[in-house]
Amino acid sequence: MLIIKIGGGKEINVEGIVKGLSELDEKFIIVHGANALRDNLASDLNKEKKVLTSVKGYSSVYSDEEAINLIMMSYSGLKNKKIVELCQQNGINAVGLSGVDGKLVQSKRNSGIRVKEDGKTKIIHDFSGKPKKINKELLELLLDNGYVPVVTIPTLDENNFAVNSENDDIVNALEKEFHADKVIQLIEAPGFLENKDDPGSVIKEIKKEELEAREQKVEGRMKRKVLALRKLFEQGASEVIISDGRTDNPIKNALEGKGTIIK
Repeated sequence: MLIIKIGGGKEINVEGIVKGLSELDEKFIIVHGANALRDNLASDLNKEKKVLTSVKGYSSVYSDEEAINLIMMSYSGLKNKKIVELCQQNGINAVGLSGVDGKLVQSKRNSGIRVKEDGKTKIIHDFSGKPKKINKELLELLLDNGYVPVVTIPTLDENNFAVNSENDDIVNALEKEFHADKVIQLIEAPGFLENKDDPGSVIKEIKKEELEAREQKVEGRMKRKVLALRKLFEQGASEVIISDGRTDNPIKNALEGKGTIIK
């Protein structure tokens, strides 16, 4: 079993990824983002994206009702169905699902995000939550009958409202249930970079014990991503490959160890 996370950047070679997946002979689940599509859609609709940075330094997108609507249009709508379409064209019998469908991913609604504004600490409430439970029975039903789940946000909170969640946290929840042999993350970079501005500074291998220290050295979205990686290993992940999703053969390259291997 593999868990494949496809980043949502505009340069990701989704066609190449899907073609590579069609050549595998093992089960896999796809989790995907769509941040570039969401941002373009927000711009077209004159909707401003607001990013919150917590007092601990973690960044997240402020998710009001309009933001959830944008997520449904971009993530679980257009992007999800485009990936499913590509899968079908490559002989993969995929089923597109958001966390809302069949209560696939149930989250605990965030109690509030502590931020600093004008020197004062404030608590901001929005439609966001942390994935806590996966409908494993539904996923196994699909996998056992030859279907490939293609999963994305939004997820569902305890009161059955759609909420924004980090796809990295969905990957973690899936890993907790399925104990995948490998988690492959395909991003808009050659791997985990020592210097974010230097594509040549790829770190070939990171030990899981190093993740906490690395988390303290990065900022914003990357800080949250490293936190998710750390939690992934805390719950028993064996190997994560972070590789370039922009190449001609992203899956082949990742399985050959090109990028960063964490284990």
